[in-house]
Amino acid sequence: MLRSSPSTAAAPAPADWPSADPLGEALHFLRMSGVFYTRSEFTAPWGLALPPMPDCLMFHVVTAGACWLGDDAAEPQRLAPGVLALVPHGEGHTLASAPQAAAAALFDLPREQVSERYEILRHGGGGAPTTMICGAVRFDHPAARQLVRMLPRRITAETADTPQSQWMQSTLALMAAEAGEQRPGGETLVTRLADILVIQAIRGWIETDPAARTGWLGALKDKQIGRALLLMQRRPGRDWTVAELADAAAMSRSAFAARFTALVGEPPQRYLVQWRMHLACAWLQDQDVTLMDLAERLGYQSEAAFSRAFKRVIGVSPGAWRRRSGSLA
Repeated sequence: MLRSSPSTAAAPAPADWPSADPLGEALHFLRMSGVFYTRSEFTAPWGLALPPMPDCLMFHVVTAGACWLGDDAAEPQRLAPGVLALVPHGEGHTLASAPQAAAAALFDLPREQVSERYEILRHGGGGAPTTMICGAVRFDHPAARQLVRMLPRRITAETADTPQSQWMQSTLALMAAEAGEQRPGGETLVTRLADILVIQAIRGWIETDPAARTGWLGALKDKQIGRALLLMQRRPGRDWTVAELADAAAMSRSAFAARFTALVGEPPQRYLVQWRMHLACAWLQDQDVTLMDLAERLGYQSEAAFSRAFKRVIGVSPGAWRRRSGSLA
């Protein structure tokens, strides 16, 4: 448990101090694991309905032709070559040759399986062609998941209008070429290029959207509170006191606690417990890690204490979470 203590508490050792760029460190954890990638070859008229994919970020890149991206929450949006569209929260949506085109369910259509996670989809009525690269990815690190939860329902990165347009356009062109030629190693290259483009699109949103200045992202950008957040995130097993964190942020204990709560939306004590349990969720996917291992890593004196905290925050026992995660892998 995080506790208050006298202001004379020892400050963190220099090795504990985070970098000068807390947000950059959070972006460092945007490492994706692919659920699947698809190269799609459509001919008008065509439509594709993608089902909800919880805990996934979906992306779409048009490499030739054009399409319309639609969902129940916003007007259809036209995607042309050079545009990267993200659907960060795995919500169901449609892709189509026209806003009102009939959409077939993705998993009802035949697909050519190139590998376990890469496939080719061909669909349509024989008219004007459109080719796309689409994917669904997951983020395993809790910092990445926290960041993705802050994103809007849809992000569109128009690479032609950005300072990074030249390299992004080149990356899109290389991705399209590799997807079309099916050369040895092409699947690996396409997935790595997609990772880079997705991260760049998220970074662009953070840099330009006012919504990125609030909540956890806004707190990371704050010079003092961002420092305290990264201390907790780097060393979740330490018995952090409010006074230690306030000293690290060069603030009084009361001012620190008030500012932390205002920016993050919850007090330091609660944030630390939540962070520990999100880490535990990720680590429980490793079947070789015991509950006692997790308890020790996260600063709990016993397996029972850890299990009680986990169930209080996550809603199920660690064992139940591990079984559920294994069935979804």
